[in-house]
Amino acid sequence: MINSTQVSYFILVAYFDTGALKYLYFMIVMSLYMLIVGANLLLIVVICMNRSLHEPMYLFLCSLFVNELYGSTGLFPFLLLQILSDIHTVSAPFCFLQIYCVHFYGNVQFFTLGVMSYDRYLAICHPLQYHIRMTINKVAILTVFIWFYNLLYTVVMLSKSAQLQLCGNTIQKVYCDNYSIVKLACSDTTVNSMNGLIYLFTVIFGLVILIFYTYMRILKVCFSGSKQTRQKAVSTCTPHLASLLNFSFGVFFEIMQSRFDMSRVPIMLRIFLSLYWLTCQPAFSPLVYGLKMSKIRIICKRLAFGKRM
Repeated sequence: MINSTQVSYFILVAYFDTGALKYLYFMIVMSLYMLIVGANLLLIVVICMNRSLHEPMYLFLCSLFVNELYGSTGLFPFLLLQILSDIHTVSAPFCFLQIYCVHFYGNVQFFTLGVMSYDRYLAICHPLQYHIRMTINKVAILTVFIWFYNLLYTVVMLSKSAQLQLCGNTIQKVYCDNYSIVKLACSDTTVNSMNGLIYLFTVIFGLVILIFYTYMRILKVCFSGSKQTRQKAVSTCTPHLASLLNFSFGVFFEIMQSRFDMSRVPIMLRIFLSLYWLTCQPAFSPLVYGLKMSKIRIICKRLAFGKRM
C-alpha cells in the first residue's frame, strides 16, 4: 500500500529537548489519558447497563464515548512513548495507521455531533412525534452508517495519500496527519485536493448547515415557548452545544496551524493547539454530559455509593 512513497520512516520535528521535565510531561499526559479512559468507560457501562437510558439521546452518547475512547487510544500511547524517547521517528506503516485512527475519530465525532443536533431538534420542536420519528431502529441505522461511511472514506483518503511520491520525511508535528504527508509530496496531488474539497463542500458543509438549522429552530421554540419548554431545551442542549463548540474550536486551530505559518507562535502553544481536539475533547465530553444530564448523574452517584439501581 505504501511502497510508492520510498520512505521507510518519518521524523517528528515538533518535539524538543525538555530534559528532566519530560517525566513531568509524561505524568501529566498519562493522568489525562487515565481520566479519559476511566470517564468514557464509566459512562459507556452506565448507559449499556441501565435500561432507563436506552433512549436515542443516550445511545448516541454511547457511540460518542466509544469513539472518544478509540481516538484517544490511537494517540496517547504513541505520545507517551515519544515523550520519553530521545529519537522522535515513526515507521511509515505506523504513521499511516495513526493517520487512519486520527482522521476516522475526527470524522465520526463530527458526524455523531451533527446527528445529535437533529435528535435534540426533534425532541424539542416535535415532542409528540419524537418517539415515532426517532426510533431505536433508526438510531441503530444512523450509528452504523456513521461508522461504516467514515471507515470507507478514511480508507479511500489514506490510499490516495499512500500512493504519493514523497520528497521528504519530516513532519512538523508531534503525530502523523494526512495533510503533513500530502505537503511532502513531489508528485501530483490534484486527486487528493479534489477528494478533500468534495468532502468539505458536500459532507462537512452539509453537517454545518444541519447543525445551524436545528439550533435556529430550537432557539425559535425557546423564545416562543413556555418556561417549561425553555428549561427542557437548556437542560438537554447545553451539554451538546458545549461539546460541539469545544470540538469545533480544537479543529479550527488544528486547521489554522496546518495551513498557515505559525512559526511566531511559541512551540509549546503550537503543540497544545494541535493536540487540543484529540486530547481535551475526549476528556471534556464525558465530564460535561456526566455533570449536566440528571439521569446519568443520579445513576453515577448510586454506583459511587454502592446503592442498588
